[in-house]
Amino acid sequence: MATERYNAREAEARWQKAWTEAKVFETKNDDPRPKYYVLEMFPYPSGRIHIGHVRNYTMGDVVARYKRARGFNVLHPMGWDAFGMPAENAAMKGHVHPKSWTYDNIATMRGQLKSMGLSLDWSREFATCDVEYYTQQQKLFLDFMKAGLVSRKKSKVNWDPVDMTVLANEQVIDGRGWRSGALVEQRELVQWFLKISDFSEELLSAIDTLDRWPEKVRTMQRNWIGKSEGLRVRFEIDGPAAGGDPTIEVFTTRPDTLFGMSFLAISADHPVARALGEGNADVTAFIDDCHRIGTSAAALETAEKKGYDTGLKVRHPFNGKSYPVYIANFVLMDYGTGAIFGCPAHDQRDLDFARKYDLTVTPVVLPDGEDAGNFVVGNVAFTEDGKLINSDFLNGLGVDEAKNKVASILETRDLHGKPAGARQVNYRLRDWGISRQRYWGCPIPVIHCDSCGVVPVPTKDLPVKLPDDVEFDRPGNPLDRHPTFSKCTCPECGKPARRETDTMDTFVDSSWYYSRFTEPRAGTPTVPSVVNSWLPVDQYIGGIEHAILHLLYSRFFTRAMKATGHVDFDEPFRGLFTQGMVVHETYQTADGEWVSPGDVDIVTDGGTRKARLRTTGEDVTIGAIEKMSKSKKNTVDPNDILESFGADTARWFMLSDSPPERDVEWTDAGAQGTARFLQRVWRIVSETSELVPATGTAEGGDKLALTLRKAAHKTLAMVEENIEGLRFNVALAKIYELVNTIGSALANERGTLEGDLAASNALREAVGILVKIMAPMTPHLAEESWAALGHDGMLALSDWPVLEKSLLVEDEITLPVQVNGKKRADVTVSRTAGNAEVEAAALALEPVIRALEGKSPKKVIVVPGRIVNVVA
Repeated sequence: MATERYNAREAEARWQKAWTEAKVFETKNDDPRPKYYVLEMFPYPSGRIHIGHVRNYTMGDVVARYKRARGFNVLHPMGWDAFGMPAENAAMKGHVHPKSWTYDNIATMRGQLKSMGLSLDWSREFATCDVEYYTQQQKLFLDFMKAGLVSRKKSKVNWDPVDMTVLANEQVIDGRGWRSGALVEQRELVQWFLKISDFSEELLSAIDTLDRWPEKVRTMQRNWIGKSEGLRVRFEIDGPAAGGDPTIEVFTTRPDTLFGMSFLAISADHPVARALGEGNADVTAFIDDCHRIGTSAAALETAEKKGYDTGLKVRHPFNGKSYPVYIANFVLMDYGTGAIFGCPAHDQRDLDFARKYDLTVTPVVLPDGEDAGNFVVGNVAFTEDGKLINSDFLNGLGVDEAKNKVASILETRDLHGKPAGARQVNYRLRDWGISRQRYWGCPIPVIHCDSCGVVPVPTKDLPVKLPDDVEFDRPGNPLDRHPTFSKCTCPECGKPARRETDTMDTFVDSSWYYSRFTEPRAGTPTVPSVVNSWLPVDQYIGGIEHAILHLLYSRFFTRAMKATGHVDFDEPFRGLFTQGMVVHETYQTADGEWVSPGDVDIVTDGGTRKARLRTTGEDVTIGAIEKMSKSKKNTVDPNDILESFGADTARWFMLSDSPPERDVEWTDAGAQGTARFLQRVWRIVSETSELVPATGTAEGGDKLALTLRKAAHKTLAMVEENIEGLRFNVALAKIYELVNTIGSALANERGTLEGDLAASNALREAVGILVKIMAPMTPHLAEESWAALGHDGMLALSDWPVLEKSLLVEDEITLPVQVNGKKRADVTVSRTAGNAEVEAAALALEPVIRALEGKSPKKVIVVPGRIVNVVA
């Protein structure tokens, strides 16, 4: 047996079949053990898993298997985030129905995930495009609607004129649709919204309670919610009003800088801009140009700053001067009031605008240590604290003091019957527009009646199902042109009515799926007693790219579900971990063509590492290590990896080579090294099973037995600690050390192991612990090893090893020994040894005897636990 190689391909398939048949990983809701819910962000069924999935799901699986062994009732489910545009794109390109395309992909990816040996409860599997799932989502929508958490209103949206659909801000790239490449237009459409802004302060303040989330994610969410405390300031128009209002109101967080004003800017959608555009072709053309930028703050910030001088002027509230009013492409109508006053010296965006249009730049906040007479602002705005200058009655005040003084004055000053200023808290967070003009999504369950208005679909009439007989022969929403879908009867008055044809944003589908997993076949969205016992998710794992929208929407959804009686908790995810990406070298031919790693051979020529095309031998350039992408062809197929190396090798390599929050580089050499290590473990197991066929009590024994037992239990303690802390690479490093210790004993202490019962039992115990602590990472090899050691039953059903803490205590200490101030040796003594015993042991050392040259020492000073000093 010792000479047999471990056959990963045969063993992995066999153990996966055994786990499935025994239903090892199916979770019972009524299990009395303490619960632990571990979840990885579920995948979109694009067709095949990618290497990032392997890393993500391996991490979650390690936690699930470890917690299960520690006595928890573990919920570890899997499903599919299955609605969305890619399926419709496939329908248009390949003449295949989105449903067929999606479910075929799910079948393929399910098989790939199962081949990884993940301890998933597949009995709870669902796809968000399952009618059963989106029926419950429609019920949630109607409950939210009844609770006042849904609104319908006109909104500015990104419109792709080719694909004829609304695009999320993230789908607008350089002003163009991400798929069609068409210049995006801003349109006003009547849209459905979920009122996430009602929870702005709650979502913000609760971030401080998420102490098991990465700080960078918490910061990103704080910034997205964007709380700002400021002042609404009303400026009087100097001359005839545009649109009837004699004032323009701005919201500012820096009222202290009012004396640095050089212009006022309004959004292209501001009522004043609209009024000016009536009958003025130039203004209308500029407004249209503004509408070609995406609607996100990021798009507006990065776009070239453009303005149109309206000819209007406004009077300063303090110094009476008049300043020009511009329509500007970087001002958002839905933040604040849709108008800002520009203080170029202390805001970079305003400074860029002022330099472009040759406007004044007057510094009004002086940095500490600067001279007011000489301080100027160049091309970088000064945005830090300081003292006010050039600001009349504010001169000499600090920023906060100046803000309060300006607010106090303007709050009491009347301007056309209203206060000239009012303190206000604003949030950047806006209500969530969920309307999408596409087929492959959850239908919004409402009916439009000319007599009754908007009418919810009665619960008894749910689900509103997607029709199967749709055509994708041209752009636009197939539901709009379906012959019967939109035709219905008003449930209130019985007259002919029209069904809503917009479907929901797919972020809705992924905002509550974690709750559905707790009782996935229920006839209600949740079973409160069950969901409240499982949630929050104890450990959620996924990519940093979801740090804002998905996680924020899920936090809102949980609160909305609580408000409507579906759950009784606020936060969905107690612990969050964001893993790094998998990266790979890039390769290019001489003519710049990208080459796949599978088509390249790496060779060493004259000590230089080179890459050559496998087919022709042509040299190719080795480029940067980058995120795997199809465009640069630096992807590796998980199927190829599993076929070549086996699932355990892929799993171990993904965990061992880098801290989990950092990027990991996939290399064949690294995978081959991992495969060799796992074969070494198998040889150790094989030799041990032959050498120690029966289990005995590992107690007593000589130095070898104690060395093996201490190494095993110290490793056990370190693996426990580092899996708990999600430091998988550190845990694996400790396992490497234990393997080296056991391997050394087998190679160098064979006689002792064969003749000393205590030593052989210690070996068997150490190897048993090794197998068990490797099981979360390499479950197939561990099962095979457990069986080879003669154990009955599956390792997946056994308990975690019991740690003997007494073996973590060191009985001996090692102290440096100095002779006349120079270190000569180290002495190892019992931790409880007295000074006389330590002195005798030190003087008996050969290097110390040589240094004393046969003389007796004048003095020996023992500093307990630290050092031995010998004075000759």
